[in-house]
Amino acid sequence: MTRVLYLFDFIRIFSSVAVLLLTLGTGQATAAAAQAMGYEPKYPDGFAHFDYVNPEAPRSGKLDLGVFGSFDSLNPYTLKGQAAAGLGQLMFETLMVSSLDEPFSQYGLLADEVELAEDKLSVTYHLNPEARFNDGSPVLAEDVVFSFETLRDEGHPQYRIYWSDITGASAVDARTVRFDFARVNPELHLIAGQIPVFSRNWVGDNAFGRMALEQPVTSGPYLIEKYELGKYITYRRNPDYWGKELNVRRGMFNFERITYKFYRDFTVMLEGFKAGEFDFIHEYNSKKWARDYIGPKFRSGEIIKQELPHSNNAGMQGFIFNLRRPLFQDIRVRQALTLALDFEWSNRNLFYNQYERNDSYFSNSELAARGKPDEAERKLLEPFRDRLPPELFEGPWQPPSTALPGSLRENLRQARALLQEAGWGYRDGALRNDRGEPLQISIILRQKGFERIVAPFARNLAKLGVIVEYRTVDSALYQRRMDTFDFDMVVAGFGQSQSPGNELMSMFHSSSADKEGSFNLMGISDPVVDALVEEVIYAEDREALVTAVHALDRVLLYGNYLIPHWYIGNHRVAWWDRFGRPQTLPLYYDPVNWMLATWWVEKN
Repeated sequence: MTRVLYLFDFIRIFSSVAVLLLTLGTGQATAAAAQAMGYEPKYPDGFAHFDYVNPEAPRSGKLDLGVFGSFDSLNPYTLKGQAAAGLGQLMFETLMVSSLDEPFSQYGLLADEVELAEDKLSVTYHLNPEARFNDGSPVLAEDVVFSFETLRDEGHPQYRIYWSDITGASAVDARTVRFDFARVNPELHLIAGQIPVFSRNWVGDNAFGRMALEQPVTSGPYLIEKYELGKYITYRRNPDYWGKELNVRRGMFNFERITYKFYRDFTVMLEGFKAGEFDFIHEYNSKKWARDYIGPKFRSGEIIKQELPHSNNAGMQGFIFNLRRPLFQDIRVRQALTLALDFEWSNRNLFYNQYERNDSYFSNSELAARGKPDEAERKLLEPFRDRLPPELFEGPWQPPSTALPGSLRENLRQARALLQEAGWGYRDGALRNDRGEPLQISIILRQKGFERIVAPFARNLAKLGVIVEYRTVDSALYQRRMDTFDFDMVVAGFGQSQSPGNELMSMFHSSSADKEGSFNLMGISDPVVDALVEEVIYAEDREALVTAVHALDRVLLYGNYLIPHWYIGNHRVAWWDRFGRPQTLPLYYDPVNWMLATWWVEKN
């Protein structure tokens, strides 16, 4: 199975109630600020380094990575164009940085001090006086304010949604910046800590939304050395990087050069890896993992193949219904099409039994709704009882199954009955409504490997008289169609953090349903979902957050907004045997980003 590439990366590990305030003198190289939700941060003030790094890792050598797709921009924060891989992690820095072995903690990066106001309606950050951009200029409060306002007003539309409760930013003095909030929100000051910061001199008088190939002026550990649009981009470690001895950077970013090579075909990309064109690969396709990661180089140990465990929230992946299409506004149609997906057959015949079925928008985590709603959940749900199906109060929604005593035949019988009830009858070789229009669906794909997964689903739908067309489109066209909601159905995933919050506005809230570039791909516009999303965002503590997420999960599942897919509880990775890596694995991580941030060259 090919994993969905998320349209916008909102995976984050933070949320807060308490703030630990520490202060540093000029020139000291230890981050001083820490924030965590409901507990003391794991790492004490003055800690030496994160546990999942090797502080003695040598800094040298090169790393080559493969990327599917293309790029035509060096600006990762606009709706226009496709940005080059690596820009966000290697060049742009934030006030705070999350640790990968805690659910919701942050530690100071550009900031060396943080203070949440007593009324929790503002947060103040003091900038590390050593912080420098790659042109040698200091990182100042005016740059932070400029970055926030530019991204909010001219950047990707997601930012306006995500930061909607941040009313403004102001420079208190040259190195102190304050963010003001519209209301009390337990995670807003941590959201402020995640704002990417760049030099106002980078933008100058340019229109930010149209900036594409201007070299970014940022504070991160790497510089762009060279690139060829759509083919490769090489980053070189900045020898004057200001933060290389910070505790949140110690043992990290050890490669002298990092090159991303772009491929238009996944099969070609895998063959390129096996031929030594790049060094590390994260495999999403179960068939390839089972059948293609073999050969002399694997047997000799030249290439290492491993499955690495993780504790990531798996979120939800599925075939998305676009409710902006009249066809999908009838829940009975959505329920019927859901019954036609035979996961058990696919897992057995296509996926080598490697997957679990998604049965939650927060799969593989304590946030997934289980059993009947408890008393606290019912308190949230009762005001909406007349708008919710009675079954929701009796137990969790479960995806259709063909496991015995179930069967695909029985599921298709139920599907046919639902379609007939919705006004669709079989005649003249197709399923038609009372106007004689056929029930016809188009599914667009970004990855050709998914065609083998869609094909049996389409055959099952054909048995009902549903006409299904599916095709793989160029990644740039695919992105444009996602941004403008120009599709019937599409494969997409909703990644979730360990502490969901404001990003849910862009995924499920009605305010984002008609905003181009939002991640509300389904077009959900439901006051019940709106109310529960807001309950999650403004939850006062972890217990209240978990309760609200459970309630939201139930409502989304019973809304049948997508056909759930599957997930896996480990990362399937392979690499050429010339690298060293830390002994301790993080808990919550993307393997490629973790590898390039913490590994090192051991053999040339």
